[in-house]
Amino acid sequence: VPTPIGNLADITQRAIDILAMVDVVAAEDTRHSSVLLNHLQIKANLLALHDHNEQQRADALIARVQQGQSVALISDAGTPLISDPGFHLVRAARAAGIRVVPVPGACALIAALSAAGLPSDRFSFEGFLPAKAVGRRSRLEQVREDGRTLIYYEAPHRLLESLADMRDVFGADRQAVLGRELTKTFETLKGLPLGELHDWVAADSNQQRGECVILIAG
Repeated sequence: VPTPIGNLADITQRAIDILAMVDVVAAEDTRHSSVLLNHLQIKANLLALHDHNEQQRADALIARVQQGQSVALISDAGTPLISDPGFHLVRAARAAGIRVVPVPGACALIAALSAAGLPSDRFSFEGFLPAKAVGRRSRLEQVREDGRTLIYYEAPHRLLESLADMRDVFGADRQAVLGRELTKTFETLKGLPLGELHDWVAADSNQQRGECVILIAG
């Protein structure tokens, strides 16, 4: 079940109905998700499911479903499994013959792509780049000649470093778009050649905060 990436009005009626109905809500961070559920006036049985415990928790959740209970999977924001936990649980559930039902909703990469003005007929979601420079540049080199629009998530404290590496690997003239704080009060969608985009972000510390999506022309 997708949850809002910022604007709480982006929760769908179907998502609200499901979260209010299920026996268990498996959440990436129960403290974070309880704020959303309280806002929706939903009293849910929350269970933590994150990167560090997912493989251990999957069996217990599958056992609950096999006993007749229903489980909804959510992450902190956006669609579960998209650079968020849930893959092991979904794979194990399908292997056990359990029906897995996708509920459409908020997803930062799709929101950014829909408004970026870059080709969207073919694109590659590359997730988060490695934190260290050597690994980051190596990953970028692998797709330097890719003709598809490339989409990355990036943490604010690494945004400038990543833009610098993208500029150096792809070239300063390669078109790019920064989507920052999508759906939130200070939403940014800025399109510039990579060299100019790096300098624009470097000159404004406000653009170095919040959740970021970087889109690169193929």
